[in-house]
Amino acid sequence: MVHGHGRQAHSDDRETETLEEFDHVVAHGSLVGHRVQSVDLTDRTFALLSADTTGAVFLGCPMHPDAAAKVRADGALVFPPVPDLPFDPYRGLLYSPDELFEGLAADGYEATPDALAYDWFQRTKADGDIFASMLRSIHDDAISDALDELLVGARVVGVMGGHAMARGTDAYAGAARLGRALARAGFTVATGGGPGAMEAANLGAYAAPHTDEMLDEALELLAKAPSFIPSISDWAGAAFEVRGRWPGGGDSVGIPTWFYGHEPPNAFAGHIAKYFANATREDGLLARCNAGVIFLPGAAGTVQEIFDNATPNYYESRGEPTPMVLVNRTHWTERLPTWPLLQSLAAGRSMESRIALVDSVDEAPGALRRLTGLG
Repeated sequence: MVHGHGRQAHSDDRETETLEEFDHVVAHGSLVGHRVQSVDLTDRTFALLSADTTGAVFLGCPMHPDAAAKVRADGALVFPPVPDLPFDPYRGLLYSPDELFEGLAADGYEATPDALAYDWFQRTKADGDIFASMLRSIHDDAISDALDELLVGARVVGVMGGHAMARGTDAYAGAARLGRALARAGFTVATGGGPGAMEAANLGAYAAPHTDEMLDEALELLAKAPSFIPSISDWAGAAFEVRGRWPGGGDSVGIPTWFYGHEPPNAFAGHIAKYFANATREDGLLARCNAGVIFLPGAAGTVQEIFDNATPNYYESRGEPTPMVLVNRTHWTERLPTWPLLQSLAAGRSMESRIALVDSVDEAPGALRRLTGLG
């Protein structure tokens, strides 16, 4: 399971990402060589004037001009905040649903930070401006760093599937039960962070600490807004109604992208690693699923994910192959016959014993245990 925001108490950890951490470091030593990410230091002028900041790097930290001049004189690098951006490129932590959907209830989805970041991306993605592309790259690298810190020591199982899976369907309920079963078994559930099957799995992880009846009631409530089309505001609002009625849900991870801007993130992933570059997001999501991936029925995107995951398993470029469980025999052998090709690739290789095809979503946790030697 994920704990806190994933920070480890290493003596050589020099990344400072909250004001609390900053105060702790200053109280117990110097800032020599530290990297301070996106911490508002406007009320810490005395501390900055007093502390040794030799070799420190301040990434997007607001501070008084006197403090900025002093730390630069110490030899620190200061990357000032970038004005008029709807996102923070230097952020030290992952997003939360409340952060991305801020203002939803009052002004609708179009006014949320998530929508504004997508609008900025649409305006700049093809304008050839190296400054905009650099900001996107810095942001995505910061997100990857925060994601790695969050998942230290976690057993991560990915749940992949299509965004078209509607609330109120048996398939959606099955994906939610899957997420709940994985979370209750001690796994950290990771999804692509969007609607459909992805939301359902994150919902299941959120429901894990609650009673079984809670999930049934939540599914009924969510069914009133089956899809993010035509209204993202109504769709997201229903999710926040569930979160408000049953607070204290379990944690999971969503890894969406602004590349598919028509597809909003879901509000049930407690930690959201949202990227501008979809290729970075796709590879990073699968690479972090160290305990396996379960593939629910999907279309082109899910097929791509299957073989993006199969390739490092085939070459063992990330070490020992990780389990792959495909759900719905008819879908993966007839509608989109991915399973026969996956079997052919795996034949005679180490990954052959790490792939499985099951008929129903309820069989997936058992298949995963068998492939990992746990049952």
